[in-house]
Amino acid sequence: MSRIASLSLGLLLVLGGCSLSRPAATPSSAASTSAASRAGARGDAASGPKPYAQVVTDSLSHDVGLFTVHLDAARATLLAEIPDSLFGREMLLVSRVARTAEGYGYGGTKTGTQAVRWERVGDHVLLRTVRYASVAADSLPIYRAVRDAQFEPVVARVPVRAYGPDSSAVVDLTALFTGDTPALGLPAQAREQFKVRKLDAARSYLARASAYPLNVEVRSVLTYDAAEPPTNAATGTLSVEMAHSMVLLPAVPMRPRRADPRVGYFAIGQTDYGLDAQRAEPRRYVTRWRLEPSDPAAYARGELVEPVTPITYYIDPATPVQWRPYLKQGVEDWNLAFEAAGFRNAIRAMDPPADDPDWSPEDIRYSVIRYFPSDIENAYGPHVHDPRSGEILEADIGWYHNVMNLLRNWFFVQTAAANPDARAPRFREAVMGELVRFVSAHEVGHTLGLPHNWISSSSIPVDSLRSPAYTAANGTAPSIMDYARFNYVAQPGDGVTQFMPRVGPYDLWSVEWGYRAFPDAASEEEERRRLQAMTTARAGDPTLQYGAQTSDPVDPRSQSEDLGDDAVYASTLGLANLKRIVPNLTQWTAEPGEDYSTLDELYGQVVNQWGRYLGHVTRQVGGVTISPRLADQDVPIYVPVEADRQRAAVRFVLDEGFARPDWLLDADLLARIEPAGAADRVARVQETALASLLNPVRLNRLAEAEWTARAGQDVYTAPAMLADLRAGVWAETAAGAAIAPSRRALQRAHVDRLADLLDADAETMPAARQQAIYGYRSLAADRSDVRPLARGELVALQTQLRRALSRYTSPARRMERLHLEDALARIDATLDPD
Repeated sequence: MSRIASLSLGLLLVLGGCSLSRPAATPSSAASTSAASRAGARGDAASGPKPYAQVVTDSLSHDVGLFTVHLDAARATLLAEIPDSLFGREMLLVSRVARTAEGYGYGGTKTGTQAVRWERVGDHVLLRTVRYASVAADSLPIYRAVRDAQFEPVVARVPVRAYGPDSSAVVDLTALFTGDTPALGLPAQAREQFKVRKLDAARSYLARASAYPLNVEVRSVLTYDAAEPPTNAATGTLSVEMAHSMVLLPAVPMRPRRADPRVGYFAIGQTDYGLDAQRAEPRRYVTRWRLEPSDPAAYARGELVEPVTPITYYIDPATPVQWRPYLKQGVEDWNLAFEAAGFRNAIRAMDPPADDPDWSPEDIRYSVIRYFPSDIENAYGPHVHDPRSGEILEADIGWYHNVMNLLRNWFFVQTAAANPDARAPRFREAVMGELVRFVSAHEVGHTLGLPHNWISSSSIPVDSLRSPAYTAANGTAPSIMDYARFNYVAQPGDGVTQFMPRVGPYDLWSVEWGYRAFPDAASEEEERRRLQAMTTARAGDPTLQYGAQTSDPVDPRSQSEDLGDDAVYASTLGLANLKRIVPNLTQWTAEPGEDYSTLDELYGQVVNQWGRYLGHVTRQVGGVTISPRLADQDVPIYVPVEADRQRAAVRFVLDEGFARPDWLLDADLLARIEPAGAADRVARVQETALASLLNPVRLNRLAEAEWTARAGQDVYTAPAMLADLRAGVWAETAAGAAIAPSRRALQRAHVDRLADLLDADAETMPAARQQAIYGYRSLAADRSDVRPLARGELVALQTQLRRALSRYTSPARRMERLHLEDALARIDATLDPD
């Protein structure tokens, strides 16, 4: 969902709804042979336009629509008749891979979208890309300067072959769609991946072309010479069928709606130089469908009314029959949210029309849940929007077949302890159906303009997730756009039967904010003031908060896969459930006549879930809560996490993350899945948690919190955290206790990680990447406290281990002594490399 400030130069693909092989009313023309007509159509550019009847002949098939398109029987020539009225009009050109080789994507995958404009210059027609990153009203003096600063690239320049009776220009677009046009062919990444040398024009051709009132659809087969094609390597060939859709954008753009940081929406970015502002003024506008009340008077009275045009999704005919009802339910679950915006029956899911042979999922007129035969465990929900206003024009959800395996894994490891329905390698159809419905609703939310809201689940008290009444009424999170997944908090005996999220209060609020119509608002600014007042009035409701997705959250409330308002408490309960699952894992995954591959897979999922709990907790340390506000809300936006929460987080990691996980090392289970490897599984989880705590950016946040603390404020300092970590990781050495192999591996990792922090040549993270992930830049390594802290910890540990050696002198303690001597050697080499 890219912002218009950086529109991709790639294009999307869409398929024709009706083939040009069908007969249609043809313009009057002189008879000629097919070969002659092709020659006349291409003609000689230098000779100029020819008479219309010599170019558009009876030998061509014709389809009338946005453009009239003409295709010869051999599909060697594609003519387009562009009406004079469409020159200068903005269009959207969308390209998709319709069919492809195994190993490169799936049919229906979008490769690019861009706004374009046809222009006529003399007896030539230009196709130009259009950008809206910088704008100004055309009535203002600055408009010309803005326009001249965005000279639009020319994608194609073709001669006019003939002029029609209504001054339409007939052009040959064959080379545009079958030649090596970068914006319409194989994307650059794929060319590099498969080492494409060139397009072979002799093996590239037109497959279909169709015209509709508002769009033109073209399919072409492109064949490339490739050194490393995804399949059939001996051929050195990669062929793809591309589907291109050119759709006319509305003559009058929808009124844009300014984004508000307190409500989550995908948005386009523009800089408006025509505003009465004393700077270049950035603007962000949300992406949303155009919903207009069919009865404005009833809508104004507060009655629910149907929209003029409902949002419609079609189910891909390739979808297995048993999952279609659940996919549809996931779509129509959003009707409740649209009712909050004043609309009834605003969104619907349908099967494709059985009596329409021209219906195609690649047609830009149809939003489709595409079903891909893929082992990828995923689904996604992009949309196509008008770059001028943010109006969503079409959305195709990509549904990979193997997403059901992902759902099985999540549901099993997160709920099986308290949920009998999850205790099987293969779920009952009704159970899997509800999981499909959940993911369908989530992806539909994206196609409505909604991004992930990762803060949503943090508003629910952990104990509420153990309540049958609460979970039955509210699910597991106030937003289905959170990555709240499934209820790992509920314990056996709690009586909980609802384990997944649903379209909730935040979703209703965000749809109301984005789709509420204000027909009586005189301007965009008046509409904005009303929306801001609505949002401010709801600022005190924690279930209506928005927290953006990020790869490494600063705000520990806003992270993925977590539940509840207390990460330590929720993770403690989740871990208790994992400890219940492991002893039953062999029994619950057994299938007569099958091997132990499912046991192996789900055991790995248990290990991963343990790691997630540690990740949820480590992010409390150095965490800062972020609550977007506007200037008229006199409250702080950034607040450090309470010191006691941070201390509790470190204690949890030491107790439940760094102690030897005997509950996980089930010898009988491990003997069924691998000859060795448990040590590596454990070490990877523990080292990830250790690296998270010793992240230099996190350490800098701890240090900076001490700088900015108010007098008397309790602050968990970086030295205190590092001392707690050292005491916990090396606890055995204080009393000469036995050091288990898993602990020795962890202790070596601790020394190595401190050494990494001290390394003057190590680039912890480039400043620009820090800015992109965290929204700020921490002090550079040679200016911050990170290296002094690391050096201090190594010196303190060096002293501690030298003292401890005397406790490990007996032959029975030889491995432990060697370990300590090795750790000291590593520390010595780090502190004194010469």
